[in-house]
Amino acid sequence: MKNIPYLLIAIRFLFAPIIFFLAYLKDEESRFIILTLMFIGLLTDIFDGIIARKVGVSSEKLRRLDSQVDLVFWLSLGFAAYFINPEVIKYHWQSIAIVFIMEALCYIISMVKFKKETCTHAWLSKLWGLSLLIAFTYLIGFQQAGWAFYLAIILGLVSHIDVILIILILPKWQYDVPSCYHAWSIRKGKQRKKSTLFN
Repeated sequence: MKNIPYLLIAIRFLFAPIIFFLAYLKDEESRFIILTLMFIGLLTDIFDGIIARKVGVSSEKLRRLDSQVDLVFWLSLGFAAYFINPEVIKYHWQSIAIVFIMEALCYIISMVKFKKETCTHAWLSKLWGLSLLIAFTYLIGFQQAGWAFYLAIILGLVSHIDVILIILILPKWQYDVPSCYHAWSIRKGKQRKKSTLFN
């Protein structure tokens, strides 16, 4: 049981190159498989943390690994959306570029301040992940952007601002910080309660 969280993370990591390859095929069956892998990947992301806490293996190492694999997994879906819908992505390149810049800023600020990558697993980041699920379903499955795309962009900006505030507020590096409010409580010396809902 203690190896299951690592196995679920590994499955999500292995999905990335498969998604990348399938996107080149650009046929309807490939798009369906990509969406299936995306939903399965989300489930592995949800349950790796739940199981890790249940069996007592939730650690800094596991949470950092989970964060980095999440980045690889969602990037593979982003590239898949580009290969399948290059015109749509190029049309919205400015807003997409802003989200990428915000993501890079989170890592840069964390590395400068703590010499470690960010690993907050914040609530707004989880909400952004759900919006990405809907947006990629539209982009890959139906080959259109629509409201789901704009929602993902807005939540992406808000969630990254939250992460940057968490990093700036925290007195020392810490993983699993639900929000900038929780970071402020930690800074003030208040003991946080570990959240079991989304972490």
